[in-house]
Amino acid sequence: MSVITRTPLRPNAIKERRRRGVVAAIFLLPAFILFCLFFVGPGALGLYYSFTDYKGYGIPEFIGLDNYKGLFTDGDFYASLTRTFLYTIVTVPFGYILSLVISALVVSKSAKGATVAQVIFFFPWLISPIVTGVIWRWLFGENFGLVNYLLSSVGLDPMKWASDPNLALIVVILAGSWGSTAFSMLLFMSAIRNIPNSYLEAASLDGAGTIIRFVRITWPLLRPTSFMVILLGTINAMKEFAMIQSLNGGGPGKSNVLIVQYIYETGFERSQIGYASAVSMILMVILLVIALIQTRFDRSDLD
Repeated sequence: MSVITRTPLRPNAIKERRRRGVVAAIFLLPAFILFCLFFVGPGALGLYYSFTDYKGYGIPEFIGLDNYKGLFTDGDFYASLTRTFLYTIVTVPFGYILSLVISALVVSKSAKGATVAQVIFFFPWLISPIVTGVIWRWLFGENFGLVNYLLSSVGLDPMKWASDPNLALIVVILAGSWGSTAFSMLLFMSAIRNIPNSYLEAASLDGAGTIIRFVRITWPLLRPTSFMVILLGTINAMKEFAMIQSLNGGGPGKSNVLIVQYIYETGFERSQIGYASAVSMILMVILLVIALIQTRFDRSDLD
């Protein structure tokens, strides 16, 4: 049985390691300060407010778990949370498939005009979610929208995109998927280009066609990227606010108000900061649980 002995570090090596540690700490310090200032601090303050009746002014009064107890009987909270889950369940898979297919087509060696296509598909990434909402509001406006104008031009009746809750939700889903496709495409395109060509060439020699090579080789090798795309897409969909607010404000009425819009309306329009903070804490716990579940499934697949 051999015994492994470690050579003690020289004094110069110890000093060099300490110096590198100090340099690394100096570079990390600004990021750590910003993290504490804009995440830890507001998060701790929101957690404190969730146990008070703070209205945005005056001195908050501690009321314990009353805000959290009120959530169990709040129908608007459950309705907004249900719509958020529905929006996420539909948008994330749709955006995933769309970005994956477009990435595979753009990266393909036989694709023509790939550069122009990349510019077109990356355009949603260059604009803010508010602008995205305005663009889709213009496209699907009932009285001034381009889509209804085209429908009328071919003799069809205009659709009630803004006054019908189901149609309004469809528009929101399409706009959300369109806005999130570009970033997912960037991840998929980078991952596809890193796949060794030898795998695809070997499959081609065995007689596998383009679709078979993609399904049997490319797609399985994209599993880590797929996990990241689904995880980030789920979190972003659960937090969607600016795009919907500028598109239809959660309308018609309150039929399509998602959870973050509900938090905004409760905290800033009704001046119930404490109650809105409690809803925010619930949302944070839900996002953490979703992230942990997805991470667990990803690890189990790797095992």
